[in-house]
This record gives sequence, structure tokens and C-alpha cells, in this order.
Amino acid sequence: MTTLQNFSSYPPFFRPNQGVVNGQHSLENSTEFDSDSSPQSEQLPIIDFEALDRAHLSEVCREWGMFRLTNHGVSAELLSQLHDHANKLFSQDFESKEGIPSTPMLYFWGNPALTMSANAHQKGPRADNHHNWLEGLNVSLTNISQSYCQDPLLESFRCLLEEYVGHQTRLAKTIFSDMGEDLGLPPAKSRSYLSPPTGIIRVYRYLRCPAADRRWGIHDHTDSSVLSIIHQDQVGGLQVFKNNQWMDVEPIHDTLIVNLGDMMQAMSDDKYVSVRHRVKVNRVKERVSIGYFVFPAEDGVIESSNYKPFTYADFKARNELDLKILGAKIGLPRFRKEQSV
Repeated sequence: MTTLQNFSSYPPFFRPNQGVVNGQHSLENSTEFDSDSSPQSEQLPIIDFEALDRAHLSEVCREWGMFRLTNHGVSAELLSQLHDHANKLFSQDFESKEGIPSTPMLYFWGNPALTMSANAHQKGPRADNHHNWLEGLNVSLTNISQSYCQDPLLESFRCLLEEYVGHQTRLAKTIFSDMGEDLGLPPAKSRSYLSPPTGIIRVYRYLRCPAADRRWGIHDHTDSSVLSIIHQDQVGGLQVFKNNQWMDVEPIHDTLIVNLGDMMQAMSDDKYVSVRHRVKVNRVKERVSIGYFVFPAEDGVIESSNYKPFTYADFKARNELDLKILGAKIGLPRFRKEQSV
């Protein structure tokens, strides 16, 4: 954990008295927002992977869009090693992390990269309001097995991630297969609707923030994925929106969090929920999470009665444009048949 005396691992923007945008410190003159300081705490539904019950899975996907996965077969040792390596990488000086080669890992900060673009650092007068208190590594899985990192720590981390991705792909395929059968998706469509080679890993470190009531780790959003599988450390912060209120998703050792993304909601014709969630920051503790995100094939056409036919490539391009022009993701409403935003 970074101490009060050592902020060299933090991007300069987030260091005390150094985060300056247009002459103002990043925390000056900011107004408090509704952070729901006392959210409800309710247990997420639990799905036992070893005894997968399709009826229960269907109910959870329709009502929650997020669940806790147990008996998933990912060893506690592997999860511990991943977080240990992530902490070592993030504790390096900022300048060292800036020098990480972009293949297969892209270092970014200040932007959750919900739709990853080449430039993860937002510039300009609105940057202060859009910076999130995080840094991260975006890892493309397309060529992770063929990649090699010269730095021993990075190479060790890459090897661990490669092993982890094998588990995540196994989990995603099995869960999606049951979802597809529940929804009656044609087998040919199912093959293009989940494409493991499109997957990415994002490793986030949420930074200590002295004004935690005025800043977010990640703002309220939905994922663009089919499925997202998250492993979080024991520092809380993840929240899910359910029954018109925010609820804490408490860390439970050796469990994974699975949530459905926009692509799954579109494929299901809105029967399943692309769940809204966000991450709070902490005044005294950092938080590390490792997320696996899997998408459809880029050119696979998603067809449903509620949406105009579109590919994931179309969806991603539209999101990138909205982020560039509006500074926000619009997402699925862009493709609804009954309206055009």
C-alpha cells in the first residue's frame, strides 16, 4: 500500500498538491455529489458452478444481472499470485509504468477504459470532472500466448494471466451455454455471440482519495461485454444498482463476481439485465480488481426484436464516437428500434 510519504507510484495528477488542470487542483472547487453514503447491503445471488442450475441462473440473469460464483475451480493460490504481482507492478514508480510496452499490456490512468481507445488519458478543460481515481493495465488476449515481456516481473505476470484466462474462458463458455439454451439461441448464433479471442483482462488499482465523497473509482455504468467476471481483493467499493437503490457488493474470499453486459441484454431481447454498477474510492486504502471481459465476434450480427441488427464492431465504434463527442457512453439506446438518440 502506498504510504502518505510515498506517492511516486501515483500518476502526478493524483499526488497531493500536484494534480493541476487549467490552474486548479483536481479537488479544488469540486462539489459533493449524491454518493449514497449509506447504501443497502444485500447478499448477491449465489451460483454454484459445480452444480449449475439453469432455472436458478435464468432467474438471476433476469432479476439481477449479477451474481457471486462459487466452486469455480480457480485456485486460491493463483488468485493470490495474481494480486501479489499486480500490487508489485502498481507500486513501481509512475515513470516505470509509463514505459511498459503497449503489447500485450497497455498502461492507463484516470479513465476506466469502458470502451478502450488508444488514448486513455482525457485532455482538455473537462478532464478534471472525468478523471477517475484509478490506474490500470489493459491486456489483449488475442496474442497473449505468443507474447513475451523482457521485464521478468511483467513476464511472470503475463504467464499467470495466461493461466487465469484459461479458467475464465472455461467459466464463460459454460455459463453462456446455459444462458443460450435458456433463451433458445440458435447454435450458429451462439458461436458468434461469444468469441473468447475478443476477450480482454483489465487490472485496476483504485487509488487512495482524500475526497472520497467527491470522486469515483469508476462512475455508474454498464459493461459493453457479453459477460464480465471480476475478482476483487478484500477492500470493498463495488456497488450494484438494484430496486432503485445502490447496494454494496461485499468482498468474499475465493469467490468471483459475474455480471452481464450490454451485448447479453441485446441478445436476450431485454430478458436479461445489463446491470448498472460503480466503484467507490477509499480515503485510506487502495483496491485492486482483476476483470475478464468477453465479447461477440466483431462481425457477428446481433439480431433481436427490440434492436436494429448490429455488430459488436458497430457498437464499439458508436461508443467511441459518443465518448469523443459527448464524453459519455450511450450504449444500447443507440440501437433500439423504437427510438434513435
